[in-house]
Amino acid sequence: MTQDELKALVGQAALAYVEEGSIVGVGTGSTVDKFIDALAASGKKIAGAVSSSVRSTERMKALGIPVLEASEVQGLKVYIDGADEIDQQGHMVKGGGAALTREKIVADLAETFVCIADESKLVPTLGKFPLPVEVIPMAAAQIARRFAAMGADAQLRAGVVTDNSCHILDVRGLSISDPVAFEADVNQWPGVVTVGVFARNKAGVCLLGTSSGVKTLTFA
Repeated sequence: MTQDELKALVGQAALAYVEEGSIVGVGTGSTVDKFIDALAASGKKIAGAVSSSVRSTERMKALGIPVLEASEVQGLKVYIDGADEIDQQGHMVKGGGAALTREKIVADLAETFVCIADESKLVPTLGKFPLPVEVIPMAAAQIARRFAAMGADAQLRAGVVTDNSCHILDVRGLSISDPVAFEADVNQWPGVVTVGVFARNKAGVCLLGTSSGVKTLTFA
């Protein structure tokens, strides 16, 4: 199967985690687009969705799925989103689509994070994919220097302004052996809005698209 077909497969499989009448957290990206399309085509009646990006909001509204603001809900049963990397414990790197801060906000509302991804995203250690870090523009140079002191290379993502009017640094040369500690540390650096390590808000379930079908991984 092609990567696009694998994305469609896990997008369809994620419908099993959507309860009729519920409010669903919806992430961002090409795999999530497949889930949104599958949800609209399924005929499942949901009360609405909380979206993590303008992109997903526009797609859902165009397909007739009602979208709510995060401030309108107190909690969500499930948040469905993709990942750029996921390890064997459910920790993830996210932010390739520059929506990491809003994704983390919506994920924090949810009881369960259901990650949908193809098998190429499963890795032994996070860090091979360039780590996105959303930053206040005036702090970008200093944050890049801090990563350089760790032996990494942080580059400004050219031409990208996030939905929060901030910038993205993509950090190469990392091997994140302790995602929980790494996330907690970098999030405290002045000027960091959000680091793209999802360790505190890790996946509870991962639906992994493989050549032999959907493999379900569960994490404690």
